[in-house]
Amino acid sequence: MSTPNHPDRPRDGRELARAQHPERAEPAEQAEPTESPEAGRRRFIAQALAAGAVAAWWPAFRIEAARIEAAVRAGECAAPPGFPTHIALFRQAYESWSGEIRIDAMWTCSPRDPAEVVEVVNWAARNGYRVRPRGMNHNWSPLNLAPTQGCGDKVVLLDTATHLKRVRIERDAQPARVVAQAGVLMQDLLAQMKQAGLGFAHVPAPGDLTLGGVLAIDGHGTAVPAQGETRRSGHSYGSLSNLVLALTAVVWDAGQGAYALRTFRRDEADCAAFLVHLGRALIVEATLQAGADQRLRCQSYVNIAASELFAAPGSAGRTFASFLDRSGRVETIHFPFTGNPWLKVWTPTPSLPPLVREAVAPFNYPFSDSISPELAALIRDVNLGDVSRTPALGALQYTLVAAGLVFTAGFDLWGWSSDLLLYVKPTTLRVTANGYAVITSRANVQRVVHEFVGYYQARAEAYRAQGLFPVNGPVEIRVTGLDRAGEVGMAGAVEPLLSAARPVRERPEWDCAVWLDLLTLPGTPQMQAFYREVEQWVFARFSGVDALARVEWSKGWGYGADGAWSDAAVIGQGIPQSLRYGQSVGADWDAARAILNRYDPARVYASPLLDRLLP
Repeated sequence: MSTPNHPDRPRDGRELARAQHPERAEPAEQAEPTESPEAGRRRFIAQALAAGAVAAWWPAFRIEAARIEAAVRAGECAAPPGFPTHIALFRQAYESWSGEIRIDAMWTCSPRDPAEVVEVVNWAARNGYRVRPRGMNHNWSPLNLAPTQGCGDKVVLLDTATHLKRVRIERDAQPARVVAQAGVLMQDLLAQMKQAGLGFAHVPAPGDLTLGGVLAIDGHGTAVPAQGETRRSGHSYGSLSNLVLALTAVVWDAGQGAYALRTFRRDEADCAAFLVHLGRALIVEATLQAGADQRLRCQSYVNIAASELFAAPGSAGRTFASFLDRSGRVETIHFPFTGNPWLKVWTPTPSLPPLVREAVAPFNYPFSDSISPELAALIRDVNLGDVSRTPALGALQYTLVAAGLVFTAGFDLWGWSSDLLLYVKPTTLRVTANGYAVITSRANVQRVVHEFVGYYQARAEAYRAQGLFPVNGPVEIRVTGLDRAGEVGMAGAVEPLLSAARPVRERPEWDCAVWLDLLTLPGTPQMQAFYREVEQWVFARFSGVDALARVEWSKGWGYGADGAWSDAAVIGQGIPQSLRYGQSVGADWDAARAILNRYDPARVYASPLLDRLLP
């Protein structure tokens, strides 16, 4: 979620919101308390379209400490008792990226340094409260908060993005190191690294993610080595969690009888549970390895038919696997009921090729970062119930991309890695998404994408025959390497136990993860049923014979009768088993759960979903 930072807290947060965004600054107290989920969904998109971008009501207002007593006297939620008076405490709205979690007021604090974070955690442990870190809320899954929670619950959000964003770069270390606090935004971190001549092999596309949020859920971009490519020192093809050399967390210290700061080195066994912790821990700082920055060339294609790109394995022509072999960095965005996907291919290219536009800053696709009047009209029609407009919506999205690439000279770009790898802005269309990682071999990638796209298209056509259109956003496919300890510049490095990209010890030939996502507008009719069908097929098809499916933590999964994250069998059995499969005893899901529980015996770092997932 794109919530700007305010270093100086205003006297009246609502006045600030009205001044900056009058169209979105309605105070939370005026929200409809009994609004149905469907009405809320429609109001969410209607307000967003009226504002010119699909972004929900403005959540930046704060009710400051000076006004808390008056709010309590007015019958509102009582302030957390005995909270440290020198640490900023206020009520603030909370919203997830897609708007599916919208809470009008949560008690939120803004510690100025790690020592104040420790104070907050110890206060919470003494008073039976839970602490949930708040970065930019750019997440789909309710790992942090449940949509039913509110300021009456014994929960305090801990804002990391306002103060906890210091960065120190050790360029001359071997490998080079970046020491960064958890609240720094990825776009700011990468900008500082670029100035020092450093970069990562791949990163998530949005720039408004905090480092702590990315590491919690094994955030990633798309990259594997091209044929003949040698991995650069300091780089990794796995998730960003695989770059970690050390982490500083607030954990229970039995000797002190309190929570305290502790730094875990990557060669310590217990560090394996903190590298990807799903919010079951609180990280305040990380040390990451980095490599020399590199120039990339990003070429976009919109003239390759899906039938050619996702053809059966062994097919000739411009297949997904052929681009992967040639360049190693591939993403496809395939809009519903269209013939040609938007294919992006990044290739390491040291010098500027002829007739290629140089990119000197990130976010080079403005046509995908804003909502045109035509697109807004179609989205409004679908939102109001005319789902038959879905094919027209897909066709328009494709047309806008194809035309936008021409008008912005964006078909062929060249520049430093971060300028080409960051391309999603907060104004991008807000959609919900499911997500899975399929662990397999490079030789099997074409089969995975061929079978998945074929299944999805067949089911979408079967639904269309019934007049139903449960998915109105694109299919996105990316490929990364795995979180291999051998790519870490530290002897004895451990693997992240909870990473969806963790290697399967008994299947060393599996060397990559194929990331599969289906996007749609929140609340689309039949969406949950369709997602459940897809999920059940993915788990059944990639069950360990030639590939293994795991969930992508930040997205939708566990689709049951009550929607995403409600299937008890997936949460209690399927997910744990996918991270036990092929691993040694003592280095699997159960080991991670035991470590995290040991360092947080009071379950200060827990949420309703985490209580079910990691009890």
